[in-house]
Amino acid sequence: MTKIKEILVATIVAGGAVSCMPKLALDKVKPELPETFKYTATADTASVADLQWRQFFKDPILQNLIEKGIKNNYDLQIALKQVASSQERLLQAKYLQYPDITFGVSGQISKPSKNSMNGQSLNLFLGQSHVEDYNVVFNLGWEADIWGKIKNQQEISRVQYLQTYEASKAIQTQVVAAIAQGYYNLLMLDKQMNVAKSNLELSKNTLDVTEKIWKGGETTSLGVQQAKARTESTELLITQLEQNIAIQENALSILVGENPDKISRTIEMSDSSLPQNISAGIPAAMVSRRPDVRQQELVLLESNSLVGIAQANMYPALKITANGGVNSFKIDNWFQIPASLFGSVLGGITQPIFQKRQLKTDLNVAKIQREKNVLAFRQSVLNAVGEVSDALVSNESLKAQEIKASEQVTTLKDGIKSAELLYKGGMANYLEVITAQANSLQAELNLASIKRQRLSSIVDLYRALGGGWK
Repeated sequence: MTKIKEILVATIVAGGAVSCMPKLALDKVKPELPETFKYTATADTASVADLQWRQFFKDPILQNLIEKGIKNNYDLQIALKQVASSQERLLQAKYLQYPDITFGVSGQISKPSKNSMNGQSLNLFLGQSHVEDYNVVFNLGWEADIWGKIKNQQEISRVQYLQTYEASKAIQTQVVAAIAQGYYNLLMLDKQMNVAKSNLELSKNTLDVTEKIWKGGETTSLGVQQAKARTESTELLITQLEQNIAIQENALSILVGENPDKISRTIEMSDSSLPQNISAGIPAAMVSRRPDVRQQELVLLESNSLVGIAQANMYPALKITANGGVNSFKIDNWFQIPASLFGSVLGGITQPIFQKRQLKTDLNVAKIQREKNVLAFRQSVLNAVGEVSDALVSNESLKAQEIKASEQVTTLKDGIKSAELLYKGGMANYLEVITAQANSLQAELNLASIKRQRLSSIVDLYRALGGGWK
């Protein structure tokens, strides 16, 4: 027992001597951020992204769709399974500082040649032609974490778990945004369908009037043909819209993890409510909130730990091994205590000297990878700021476009009424009526599209700022 203590003391003293060597220090990377987002008037610290998705999307039908998506979307479920796997690895990493212990039981019978020295010795001393050996042994191995290698391995497990967690949040923001975009696109198609059906009624009325005038001999058959062609064109548009609506319903069903089916909805696009006074907040808060940026930052932290491990591999390693148990060459006195007890302890320090430059290469590669991750982190921040800026300018521009488009629709609807009155009074030809109807239809379809684009820009801004995972 005294010898074992001496070995342990000598090993620990030697380990303490090498622990005075310097450790690698890595600076924290700070992204370059503007004080405010472009196209914002003031640097308001509040942000719409701080709202939970239920507070942001107040349409009950959309809320129900998003809730289904969060629960059933397969991409999100896969991401959550990855989080669970990483959590198991994180739990295992907490035990890395503990020694490895194994237990074994073995029995062996050997029969040497009678003409061998061993065979003759056995017969001479033991009076038998075989030898037995029975063992019960515990083996222990432990490495002192002098250079923080184990600590860095635990840190890697921690940040990898956090990466999967942030990745799942990023996927949820994408799923929430995609469902909202699909829903608003569906409302736009509904609006365009209503516009097309309304315009179809106008086209049919124009066709009826034109046929009556033609029968009265006041116009040619060309006018009837043009009016009929206009009606058929609108009917074709309705068929195309029906197809697009069905495809969009299928896409939304798949997003929420269900078989393709109809999506019930009771409101029009003009009734959908989203926050109108939008505040983006400050870029620094966006970076800390946005999951994909946080994930990239965690990748950088992981590379820091990998550099630390590569550095530690170049330093001496302090290892202690021990084993003990019971051993006997006869099974009947195998467990006689203390006669059958045995044990040994070995402590040593190993310093790598020549590894064909492998350790230095590993360290340099780890440092280069860290530099790559620094660039990737900064690029992710830059992309995030750009996405927010794009959403802000799109929202402001589309707000102005919606006003102009609404004015255009009003003007062209008045033009249809004027053209119809003039046509019935013989002061305008059929081409003017058809042109007025076509222009009005296109203007209303365009207005519906602009409204949907503006709703989409608000959703894009919410996602770009890191909203949707709460």
